Amino acid sequence: MNRKRGLLFSIVVLVLVGLGMKSTHWMQEQEELKPEPPRSQFQVVQDLVMKGETMLAIFEKHGLDISELFAMRDVAADVHPLRAIHAGQPYRLTLDSESRVNSFVYWINRDSYLQIKRVSTGGFHAERGELAYDKKLMTLSGAIADNLVSSVGEDREHLLLALNLSDIFALDIDFTTDLRKGDTFKVITEGYFYNGRFRKYGNIVAAEFTNNGELFKAYRFEHDGKIAYYDEDGNARKKAFLKAPLNFRRISSHYSKGRFHPVLKIWRPHHGVDYAAATGTPVCTVGDGTVVQAGWCGGYGKMVVVKHPNGWHTRYGHLSRIAKDVKKGKRLEQGQIIGNVGSTGIATGPHLHYEVRIGDKSVNPLTLKFPKGWPVPRKEFPAFCSVRDKMNTHLSATGICEIPTPSGQTTIKTVMDSDERDGISRTALLGSENKNNM
Repeated sequence: MNRKRGLLFSIVVLVLVGLGMKSTHWMQEQEELKPEPPRSQFQVVQDLVMKGETMLAIFEKHGLDISELFAMRDVAADVHPLRAIHAGQPYRLTLDSESRVNSFVYWINRDSYLQIKRVSTGGFHAERGELAYDKKLMTLSGAIADNLVSSVGEDREHLLLALNLSDIFALDIDFTTDLRKGDTFKVITEGYFYNGRFRKYGNIVAAEFTNNGELFKAYRFEHDGKIAYYDEDGNARKKAFLKAPLNFRRISSHYSKGRFHPVLKIWRPHHGVDYAAATGTPVCTVGDGTVVQAGWCGGYGKMVVVKHPNGWHTRYGHLSRIAKDVKKGKRLEQGQIIGNVGSTGIATGPHLHYEVRIGDKSVNPLTLKFPKGWPVPRKEFPAFCSVRDKMNTHLSATGICEIPTPSGQTTIKTVMDSDERDGISRTALLGSENKNNM
């Protein structure tokens, strides 16, 4: 699954480079999202942070008093340090008639900004603001013409949507080899709006994909603090375990009942698989679970042991370091980084020792047939069915609704109609929910 996502991500990167995203568009978008309009008596300076530019350089460029920068730096230190500005991000300075700073706004990312304002005492006050989005559920539908990325849409938000959609159905569909021209998809996803205009997509809450005549469905469902995607029968849409806990690896020692130990010089069982990899290579947990051990373990060196449902355990040894937040009792999600490859303990070189145990018995992870992900718990199944049935109603809808486009314009089309711009239909659905207030 990781390999599939990696290939699709490569396609995404190539498309992004081809698009040649313009700074002027970014600036225009931030102008629309500014938290407060400047007063008419103030001079407004808007620009992008240039490569290698610091706040000191920005102040010198605009001929501003450096002493004011020091005061701004101090109040921003615990909010968002001014040394942490990045090239390409927009900022806005509001200056009074004597070119003194009245306010400074720096866009940390698409959703957040740092605002520093002069107060009545003459000093400054800094705060971090979040855009007050309205959240709506939307339907999107389309057909495959070439690949998933070009069929969903090639702007940033649709590239991310395509990646998420491919992840959800990766258990059944290889999106690099299995797609057929004319395959169809429909997605119900969260959409975030600001001042009535579409800004970005959120979580996919339900989806269906018809591949070579076969229909697959997925529903996002939360229970016991865990969020996952399931098919119509409540079966997980991913396997319970990844095939390996790291990428870019080669097997240096297989699972064996009798192996000559290269350091101890004795014959003894090797209850796991050794993956040779460079020191520092990230290691992830292969499945959801809880950490039962994280620390030094004799010949295994630094090791993490994770307990999974149904009596399964996985062990990760010889780590160079264990992630800071990985401690006994910590709940982990599949794919979460737990440490890095090393050669601690008894080891001839950097590698990961990886074991799988079912109960007290070790098993060969290379030949083991891993189960599908854990289904919806029996006690939660009625609640899941309620969500599934509601989403099925909207997936089958063909009414006429408002369709927001990435440019912010709106048109009226039937759900199954195609948007001429990129072959995908976008439909606002189910009302809105205000995310937060500024």
